[in-house]
Amino acid sequence: MTTAKITSKGQLTLPREALKRLVTDTVEIELFGDEVRLRPVWSVAGVLRGYGGKKAVLKDIRNKVREEAAKEKK
Repeated sequence: MTTAKITSKGQLTLPREALKRLVTDTVEIELFGDEVRLRPVWSVAGVLRGYGGKKAVLKDIRNKVREEAAKEKK
């Protein structure tokens, strides 16, 4: 196990061996209690997968916004 220093800007330089094993320049960060895990991500789409869901129809989105706006006026 090796250690690394976190800079005042919150940056961390990974050891060369860790970078070789990741084989990518994008990682997914997971927090488990007091542990931080890094996983390689092979594309930007992989990073965004957690934000996706079912496809929304624009008409449905507009209706939802109107409903929420009407609730706020009451």
